[in-house]
Amino acid sequence: MDNLLLIPLAACLLLAGATATFRAPWLNRFAGIIASGGVLVCGVSALVSVMAHGPLSAAGGGLRADALSAFMLTVVGSVGLNSTWGGLVSKQDAHRGTWVYQTLVTLFLGTMSLAVLADNLGVMWVAIEATTVTTAFLVGYQSTRRSLEAAWKYVVIGSVGVAIAFLGIVLIYAATLSSGTPTLSWVSLHSSNLAVDPAVIKVAVALAILGFATKAGLAPMHSWLPDAHSQSPAPVSGLMSGVLLSVAFYAILRVQAIAGSVLGAGFVRWLLIGGGILSMLVSAALIWAQKDLKRMLAYSSIEHMGIVAVAAGIGGRLAIAAAMLHVLVHGLAKSSAFVLAGRITTAEGTTEIGALRSLLERRPGLTNPFLAAMVALVGLPPFALFFTEVAIVFAGFRSGLPMVMIAFAFLILINFVGLVRHSTLMVFGKSERSNVGNIVDSSWHGSRISIIAALSASIVVPFLMGFGHVLARISDLLAVSR
Repeated sequence: MDNLLLIPLAACLLLAGATATFRAPWLNRFAGIIASGGVLVCGVSALVSVMAHGPLSAAGGGLRADALSAFMLTVVGSVGLNSTWGGLVSKQDAHRGTWVYQTLVTLFLGTMSLAVLADNLGVMWVAIEATTVTTAFLVGYQSTRRSLEAAWKYVVIGSVGVAIAFLGIVLIYAATLSSGTPTLSWVSLHSSNLAVDPAVIKVAVALAILGFATKAGLAPMHSWLPDAHSQSPAPVSGLMSGVLLSVAFYAILRVQAIAGSVLGAGFVRWLLIGGGILSMLVSAALIWAQKDLKRMLAYSSIEHMGIVAVAAGIGGRLAIAAAMLHVLVHGLAKSSAFVLAGRITTAEGTTEIGALRSLLERRPGLTNPFLAAMVALVGLPPFALFFTEVAIVFAGFRSGLPMVMIAFAFLILINFVGLVRHSTLMVFGKSERSNVGNIVDSSWHGSRISIIAALSASIVVPFLMGFGHVLARISDLLAVSR
């Protein structure tokens, strides 16, 4: 059963090689769907096994899955499947050049899977850096001036961020040298009482969190995100916003757990709460001024990563469980919103919010699910993000952080009003255009099943039997206490 952890990595690598080598038309359409489906099956299987029998390991201990790793692998698979299936191209559009796109997407899924399965912090860092390489080409895939500028900006800022994280990881390793057992295994670092210098660990943790926060899109290191996410193909935007940011935050959670065992919870708590509130403030200020639909969704991702950061900073079982549920549901809703936004803007010929009006009347088949995705993202019931945000507020008050929670709730409200304002104008606003009907693309009729399933899951996941036990196990594993 432990070899299960090798399957998603091998499958993504083999599919990428087959797509690049054979360039078959069916691989040009379905390679990403097959890869993400395989990752999802492995993630769910690993999660069931971990809950029943404990952690899994493979490759001589180099790969390891506990409840958090298996959960994140499931998130990678589910968001990947929704993005690739929802963004499925028609047979007419699956020309020979699309093999490059499918190869990069498949490698992207594989690198994210490695990042959440690696037991070694160094290997995890390499995997996260590898996601930068694959996604940089995807951001610039359309080869327009704006997309190439966004790709370069992403590479420069992302590389600086991961370089800072690398320095932090090197210092963590250096701190363990004095203990006589140098290691970068997060299991060893978290579970054992190593005699390390707290001052070195403090600097190392601060650098690692700052570096990974750049990749997670937290302010003030967020400036690459709106450009990269708005210029990428819609399914790639869904993958980047829906799961890549969360994979980077997974690295922060691992570092936080290590810091907690050496420094206590207080040091990292305020780093995360400060970064989270700042991210929510930045998104609140800029969402209102947005004129581009995909940039608006990108700023919404900054808000939601801020929400997760605040929850992780609060700590405790309730806040951590809410953060993990938020990661999954946000990924499903945001990938749905990006895929639908891509189809809407293709049909309309523009991404300008001011030119997108009366969509419900003119594009009902696309606008109804897009409206549902936006309802989920702004945190209205019955979607699960409403419950996660309420749970985080309760956890914050219970932790003695009333002023932080007042600011948190206020910023959620400001972001809510901004997103509702733009969405209402696009969906219900008057338009001078007369073209009515859905986009003429036969692929949508099959791919909408994925969007419907993802949005349905965003409602029912919190109520699935046994899901609470998974979140409780993750909360206990991270051991981030008040």
